[in-house]
Amino acid sequence: MNYRKKTDKNRLRVIAVFAHPDDAEVKMGGTAARFAEMGHAVKFVSLTNGDAGHHLEGGGPLARRRAAEAQKAAEILGVEEYTIHDNHDAELMPSLHIRHQVIREIRNWNADIVIGLRPNDYHPDHRYAGILVMDSAFLVVVPNVVPDVPALEKNPVFLYMEDGFRKPNPFSPDITVAVDDTFGKKIDALDAHQSQFYEWLPKVTGIDEEPPKDPDKRKEFMLKWLDNWNSHMDYLGDKMKASLAKWYGAEKAARTSRMESFEIAEYGRQPSEEEIRELFPMLND
Repeated sequence: MNYRKKTDKNRLRVIAVFAHPDDAEVKMGGTAARFAEMGHAVKFVSLTNGDAGHHLEGGGPLARRRAAEAQKAAEILGVEEYTIHDNHDAELMPSLHIRHQVIREIRNWNADIVIGLRPNDYHPDHRYAGILVMDSAFLVVVPNVVPDVPALEKNPVFLYMEDGFRKPNPFSPDITVAVDDTFGKKIDALDAHQSQFYEWLPKVTGIDEEPPKDPDKRKEFMLKWLDNWNSHMDYLGDKMKASLAKWYGAEKAARTSRMESFEIAEYGRQPSEEEIRELFPMLND
């Protein structure tokens, strides 16, 4: 496990905890790549092994295939570690032993920033992954909880990844990162998840078009699927642009076409605007 050393005290440590291999790549792949390019440490944690996410394959063989895809995606994005827990896909529950897994992950990474999913999502695994992260938000600093791993001395900032769900409450784009410069890496990372973006997800989301064989055209196909999948977030467009302008200025916002947003969770440390700029140094570009 990686602990912060005194020599890299200025190196931010970011951990994203989610439900399936590929969740974070879709929602924050560009931001993860930007953190990595700036020399900061990023870790991805999937709480299930993805062994149900296919129409023809399943079980152990699919889990191993998805793990290999995830590791390839991590290399593309510059993610230092990509941990996949061996919990079954589509069976995730907010149970105590998995909460303890999350607490250990956050502590062992010595996280400054923890990013999870919101608990109002279409997929039960996503919802429960979000609950598990937020249930850990205070407990990571409590020494008598999971005492085999030292408690953090300072509570991290906890954030939600973006989504377009409106009930019971819509996503708030508190922090928005311009990712035009790293969007190519994001697409390449999604392309690494061949089982998902060219096999399973087009089928389950009702796309009749057969994915092209040509690698470049496949990426175009996948990008079209991604934009269509994210179209339920269109109502947030003005708010995301306003958030982008707040952090980068109107001129940079006007020429930015790709962005990723995060909501500050009510749990964990509540950062000032000054601290947000320290935690997201790319906002000062």
